[in-house]
Amino acid sequence: MASSSSTQPAIQLTAAAGFVSGAIAACTAVTITNPMEVAKTRLQLDGELQGRAHLPPKVAAAAAGAPPPGAAAIPEIPPSLKAGPSGKVYTSALDCMQKTWRHEGLGGIQRGLGAAYAYQIALNGSRLGFFEPFRHAINSLAGYDKRETHAWTSIMAGASSGVVGAILGNPLFLVKARMQAFSPFNPVGAQHNYPSALHGLRAIVAKEGPRGLARGVDAAMLRTAMGSSVQLPSYNLAKTTLVGWGMGDHIGTFLLSSTFSGLVVCAVMQPADTALTRMYNQSPNSIGPDGKPRGLLYKSPIDCLIKTWRTEGVLGWYKGSVAHLARIAPHTVVTLVANEFISRKWTEYKRSNGTLARD
Repeated sequence: MASSSSTQPAIQLTAAAGFVSGAIAACTAVTITNPMEVAKTRLQLDGELQGRAHLPPKVAAAAAGAPPPGAAAIPEIPPSLKAGPSGKVYTSALDCMQKTWRHEGLGGIQRGLGAAYAYQIALNGSRLGFFEPFRHAINSLAGYDKRETHAWTSIMAGASSGVVGAILGNPLFLVKARMQAFSPFNPVGAQHNYPSALHGLRAIVAKEGPRGLARGVDAAMLRTAMGSSVQLPSYNLAKTTLVGWGMGDHIGTFLLSSTFSGLVVCAVMQPADTALTRMYNQSPNSIGPDGKPRGLLYKSPIDCLIKTWRTEGVLGWYKGSVAHLARIAPHTVVTLVANEFISRKWTEYKRSNGTLARD
């Protein structure tokens, strides 16, 4: 069933205008949330493929034994030189933030911000800019009015626009993840010292060839499709529901709707996000936190999830989930509210100049 119409005129943006609006909104959000992204990245790599003591005896024995036929053996990964008795450098998201600030300062907690800006322009500009055109096209193909809201067409449009953004932004996310993981004081996971995003892109091409820039794109597509398939649909569902309950079409409705959307996104894509971080951070010539060569650990996102489960348990998939939620919730709120504000202001400007017809 189509959603009920709001009291405000419909927002109509071209793909180009939607791209710009989404990019500005996302860059605004990432300035605020990048420190938690740094913490999330490091927590997802902390204790990577280490320790079976927390697993039930039967599961631990199976993990330590021979792999199933056709499966690759799990490499033995020594802990970081800075690891504590648990084998981990950080005990929580707050501990990670405190240690990063203490040893690396503002530059540490905002590590990779330049690459994050570039990535957000590519990803969210595409994701938010192409969502409506894709949804209209899918609606038309399905025989609906293109402006109607249907759950399945919204999910397909969100997933499709997310995949486009993931492909365009993959090299930048790759560099961003490696920059955020690097720490000269508390190293976890493979360490790549890139002074800037451009230096990182050049270094990857020089050491791994142009194909190195595509590393992790399968994991990125999985993660982004999962997140995008629920981000805007859950936001639109919440907003339509709240307006139907009489809340009105105002900032409070946008905040509540985007908060709900952030919670849904985090719950759906956390395992894929962990696999993505680990896939991005590995490389054939990577150096571990102990200063020794590490190389490649995973063949695919599924291989990463399986190895993580066998060594760290299911909870290994959800490492950094608190930091992820602390990042994704405000990031989603700021992005969607800012995008709504920019879209409305742009539409009002176009209408006031007579370049956009009124409904």
